[in-house]
Order: sequence, then C-alpha cells, then structure tokens
Amino acid sequence: MADTDPEALERNIERTRAELAVTVDAIVDRVSPKRVAGRGVAKAKAGAQQVVAAARDMAFGVAYPAKFAEPGAYGEQDGWHDDFPPRNLAPILIGVGAVVVVGAAIALWRRRR
Repeated sequence: MADTDPEALERNIERTRAELAVTVDAIVDRVSPKRVAGRGVAKAKAGAQQVVAAARDMAFGVAYPAKFAEPGAYGEQDGWHDDFPPRNLAPILIGVGAVVVVGAAIALWRRRR
C-alpha cells in the first residue's frame, strides 16, 4: 500500500487541509453578511431596472429605442413622438398609489392586532 508511506500520508493530509481551507473560505464568503447584502442589492437593482423598463414599454407602447435614451436625444426633427405618442400614465399611477395605500393599511392593521 502506497498510503502507508508516512511522507505520502503527510502530503495527502496537507492536500486535504488545503482543499478544506478553500472550501471553508468559499462558505465564509458565501454567508458573509456583507456579501449577502451585496447580492440582495444587486438583485433589487436588477428587479428595479426590469420594472422601469416594463413601465417605459407600457408608457410608450413599444420597446424604448436606445437612441432615445438620453435626455434631448429625440426632437421634432425625427418625428418619433408623433408616431408613438406617450400613453396616459394617470390610471397606472392611481393604481400603484391604491396598492401602496392598501398595503400600508394592511400592515398597520396587522401590527395593531
């Protein structure tokens, strides 16, 4: 048996320790509060960007062209907003406001009970 050799056994133990150290470091990095918070923030930002993109698409009725992303990038000369007039956002904003008010009322009601 080659494993009965003390030097080979020591090398095997050292290799196992190194692998274990790497594994423990990966676990510590994964459950670190700072890293967990960072991943949460990244997920929230991605979700917010999707919501903004969906609202933009809903408001304009089409996917928002990248060339119109900068303020002042579109104007009268291109006729873009003549082809796609912005939708009325009032019903959407009223709906969002109603959801927020109902959610706050439910939260307060549960807290007081």
